[in-house]
Amino acid sequence: MPPRGDTTAPLARRLQSAAAAPAVLFFRLLEAPFQLIQRVGGLRPMPYLFLAPNLAFFGLFVVVPLFVNFAFSLTGGTNLYLSDRVWTGTEQYEFLLDCTNFTDPLTCREDRFWKGIFNTAVFIVFQVSFLVLFSLITALILNRKIRARGFFRAVFFFPVLLSPVVVALIWKWILLRDGILNAFLVSLGLPKILFFVSPEWAMFWAIFVSIWAHMGFYTLILLAGLQAIPPDLYEAAEMDGTSRERVFRRITLPLLWPNLLVVIVLALIKGVQIFDEVYVLTGGGPGTATQFIVQYIYTTGFSSQVQNFGLASAASVVLGVVLFGLTMAQLAATRRKDDV
Repeated sequence: MPPRGDTTAPLARRLQSAAAAPAVLFFRLLEAPFQLIQRVGGLRPMPYLFLAPNLAFFGLFVVVPLFVNFAFSLTGGTNLYLSDRVWTGTEQYEFLLDCTNFTDPLTCREDRFWKGIFNTAVFIVFQVSFLVLFSLITALILNRKIRARGFFRAVFFFPVLLSPVVVALIWKWILLRDGILNAFLVSLGLPKILFFVSPEWAMFWAIFVSIWAHMGFYTLILLAGLQAIPPDLYEAAEMDGTSRERVFRRITLPLLWPNLLVVIVLALIKGVQIFDEVYVLTGGGPGTATQFIVQYIYTTGFSSQVQNFGLASAASVVLGVVLFGLTMAQLAATRRKDDV
């Protein structure tokens, strides 16, 4: 009696062929035009042909909106369609930049815009600094042979998988007047703290929650850089009796610098663009203590009673130019350091 596999194998192959038939037909139909293009233009245009769909989507959803946004910044009024708006030239930019003293938002005509810039500057100085520091320390610890290393790597990366709104809601429930943290303080005989009433506490928790939510992502980047360093270098340093501090300064930090630069640039961009977490957590309050520049743009253009699309577009253009300048300055400084 023949084995059962001898009778089922042909049937399985026929079923697989039938299932793959539509895909085979589709790729055969695509083969003819690709062969024609290759026959006429050779291999040179083929990479651009494969990049064309991505470039089309990038142009449609990134480049075109950039030009539309810039065009809106040169207009005024409350009409939505660009053709119905009034041409104002650079009036929106002049209004934003009209300040007696740029270090004092109260001396500016649009003080909310400069208050948002000031708050954003304070936020990124502390948030990026501590984010990079904690991510580096965590990566160094998780790169060592410790017990349950895989578990701790997953734990630190887990907040990255959560939605920013979910993260903000979790911490808001913890920090409310009758939240978990205040309940713990009361159990210790301490008074409740109104975290969202004090400007200092509100800014502190905005920075803390942002670091908690994003640290796992940057830790992963630095951990990948640490694992790419050849172990032979550490073994040679150990044989020479080099101290750990010197090994870190002379081996780890220079070889980790490309990954560290990526972390700094990405953290800076993300810090300037902070909005959803803080908006859900504090609403920009108390007052304007945690209102950042992106929230100002959103409020001005969408959530205020009089939606000023032109002013919001001008503010976003200014933000984009500043952010681009900071990124270029960081890259230039890095190149000079590499040349030295």
